[in-house]
Amino acid sequence: MQSLEPAARPVRTPRRRTVPGRIRTRAAVCLLAVAALFGGTFWAIGNVRDGLTVIGEDAGPQVVATADMYFALSDMDAQVANILLIGRETGLGDGKDKAVRRYEQRQAEVGKALLLASDLAIGDATEKRTVEALLNGFGRYQQLAERAMLLNQQAAHPAGPPPAQVVSVYRAATDLMRLDLLPKAYNLTLESGTIVRQTYETQYLAINIGRIVVGVVGLGTLVALVMIQVFLARRFRRVVNPALLVATVGVGVLTVAAVLLLGNGAEGLRKAKEEGFNSVLAMSRARAIGNTMHGDQSRYLLDPERADTYEQVYLDNSQKVLYTAGGSLDKYYVGVDKAVGQYPDSIAFLGFHGDEAKSIVNRPDEKTALVRVLKGYQRFQQSDRQMRLLVNSQKGAEAIAERMGDLSRRFQAYDNALVDLIKLHGGTFDEEIKKGDASLGGWNWLLPGVALAAALLILLGVRPRLSEYR
Repeated sequence: MQSLEPAARPVRTPRRRTVPGRIRTRAAVCLLAVAALFGGTFWAIGNVRDGLTVIGEDAGPQVVATADMYFALSDMDAQVANILLIGRETGLGDGKDKAVRRYEQRQAEVGKALLLASDLAIGDATEKRTVEALLNGFGRYQQLAERAMLLNQQAAHPAGPPPAQVVSVYRAATDLMRLDLLPKAYNLTLESGTIVRQTYETQYLAINIGRIVVGVVGLGTLVALVMIQVFLARRFRRVVNPALLVATVGVGVLTVAAVLLLGNGAEGLRKAKEEGFNSVLAMSRARAIGNTMHGDQSRYLLDPERADTYEQVYLDNSQKVLYTAGGSLDKYYVGVDKAVGQYPDSIAFLGFHGDEAKSIVNRPDEKTALVRVLKGYQRFQQSDRQMRLLVNSQKGAEAIAERMGDLSRRFQAYDNALVDLIKLHGGTFDEEIKKGDASLGGWNWLLPGVALAAALLILLGVRPRLSEYR
């Protein structure tokens, strides 16, 4: 007698049973890859935005403001020297009244710059102490300068060195300016400049790392999307999955666009910093030193006992602006004539203008502007030589007329050319910051929108295949 056994049920093969799981796993990998792409791109774009904000809106303008304060301080002291040197004369140069108005203008500019620096120094103990010291010192300087101008007015002396009492008070004022206020203003510029430099280096590196991360993650996401489509095509014999195909195209476009954006962002940040900000700061510094030199010319005539000191200070400052070999003014004049005559065929000089010449080799507009600056500087030095020759020939009145006349006009022409060059660099800086900001516009919604759309398309692409197993 045969036993009757129930027929065995057909057993699903492991391969068939795991297909839905494999689909879900591959879809999950794609979703995680899209999320990683979104996070990496968001982080990298944030670095571009932070760099532009710090350099273009926060620390960058603060550095420029402190550099302008340095110029205003030096010009204040130069105008005091001019006022004292002119005495009661009314026909010398632009006249005493204009010098007084310019002194008051610079005084107001310094006050505004100090208030701005005070606001920006909140939270930084070192900068705050520097600003407070500047405020206190500036108050003392104004008292001394105004005391010297009052005594000078009471003396009503002819053009030339004023009475000893006036000179004594002015010495105290100019020493305070040169030995205390100007170094502190420069330190404030350096402190703010350090923030800009560190931010630039950090953000520039982060942006380039972010570009690599976005490229790698984007490529990985594309590979994951292609693999799931190949798997589905082989398993279900359907060549195209429209939803996954659109998701793949979207991720590819997003990756390429993000990599290009980050590359342009890094280059824009570099141009803003190196071709704009650095040059604006360097040329502003050169302008302030040049203004101090112009003041030293007045002080040279104003205080004969310190004439040798002011002449040496003038030479030292000249070498900072445009350096050529030579330990005396006579050798320096010759060196300037030679160096300027050889430019732009060769760069035979150093200093601020030498650094500028090297940095703009491939930028014709800036190079043309620098030629005007150098020619103006050369003529300014030629007039300085003429003034000192007159002094050495015991022609004091003619030397003063030269200082307040041709020399002053040539300095103004040089200064105007320098301002034009600074404006060119400032334009480069502003343009790169604006371009960077504009390039980021729309990414706040574009990035999450594309990422969310890709995720939804992935889910829509696998849903019909999963439904076949229900």
